[in-house]
Amino acid sequence: MNEKYIPLIISLLWAVFTTGVLWHLGKVIFLIARSKQKDAIRKEKPIPIMFRLVLSFTPVLFPFVKRSEFRTIRSNTGKKLTSAGYDDTLQTEEFMALRILVPLVLGPSLVLLAAIFLSTGKINVSLTRQVALYAALFLWTLFYPTMWLNGVIAARHKSIIRALPFVMDLLTLSVEAGMDFMAAIRNIVERRPMDPIGEELNRVLFEIQLGKTRRESLRAMSNRINHGDIRSLVTALVQADELGVSLGAILRIQSDQIRMKRFMRAEKLANEAPVKLLFPLLACIFPAVVLILLGPMILQILQHGF
Repeated sequence: MNEKYIPLIISLLWAVFTTGVLWHLGKVIFLIARSKQKDAIRKEKPIPIMFRLVLSFTPVLFPFVKRSEFRTIRSNTGKKLTSAGYDDTLQTEEFMALRILVPLVLGPSLVLLAAIFLSTGKINVSLTRQVALYAALFLWTLFYPTMWLNGVIAARHKSIIRALPFVMDLLTLSVEAGMDFMAAIRNIVERRPMDPIGEELNRVLFEIQLGKTRRESLRAMSNRINHGDIRSLVTALVQADELGVSLGAILRIQSDQIRMKRFMRAEKLANEAPVKLLFPLLACIFPAVVLILLGPMILQILQHGF
């Protein structure tokens, strides 16, 4: 080998080594930041006390819930946990084990406590009603994990859809003012509290820093949230990016559509309010009005006759 190439080879090796070290340090810093973010999310998203009581016993059921027969259930549960924003807090196997342990452990415990309380004799309850109470308590523990997860998903979707019009307005104004799309998202994340939509946008930025493209990150966000409005918005943004259409115009159109949908939902809720108030009026207020108006007359008739 010619000696004049040795310094060049050493320089190239040193450049490769330095690049690898810097890449590794950057990845470590990212993982540390991600770990801190995960700890913060755990503190902000506490799991119910019923789950905490049996959470330490879930690894016992991991070999059972990881069987190939439960592959579909495991996939659907993972998607629901991701939609609920608890994929960093609860593993899929942990939640599947909780669905088994809560009714098997806490169900009999609640039934036993109810039986002890009823055996004191403070409340006289027939045997049939006692059995119905025990069955209701066990069924409640059986369906509680699923009901809790569905409730968290519904609340998270509601929060995202409620905040989406304001985020879209800021994003549209920033892009139309000449700011880059990702810089506009970063600006919104820095100024917003860490609510569900802020968490998702922050996650998009993290994934892009890891090397994902903007399209892949937006599609991943759409799959995580799993809501129709977010899916249509992401589809429009991805198509605009692929076709080279101006993002400002697309964002303006999507912002107007999202705000119109919000007004339509508000009108729908306003139209449903009278129907929802009908039963409380008939069951609670109307009998009281009848008693106040006709009560004295009925008492007089009963005492003195016609």
